[in-house]
Amino acid sequence: MLLPLTQVLVAAAALLTLMALAYTLFDRLIDNWLLGLVALVELGVVVQLVTGLLGIGTLEGHRATYAAYIVTLPFVLGITTWGAIKDKTRWAMASVAVGAFAVIVMTLRLQQIWDIYA
Repeated sequence: MLLPLTQVLVAAAALLTLMALAYTLFDRLIDNWLLGLVALVELGVVVQLVTGLLGIGTLEGHRATYAAYIVTLPFVLGITTWGAIKDKTRWAMASVAVGAFAVIVMTLRLQQIWDIYA
């Protein structure tokens, strides 16, 4: 795992969380700016998936937990964003915020596992 990629990914997901919360507060629907940020975060997650799977052999423990986190991570934000596109209510943006926050938590946990067992 690359620490700079983790830091950039966490920062971008935090920005996405804040934007989605602002959209929720102001009752705005998903737009191109938010979708662009979602795509950027998803790209970072996919790059992290590839680098993480290539280096999984160097882990000395918790391989199953690490693999479950890293394989599941790309789906979290994609599914919540797809739901927000289909649902035209205020709470659709709240689900994107929750999905982006989940990306932050799961990314930090992946980095923690990597730092301890690699």
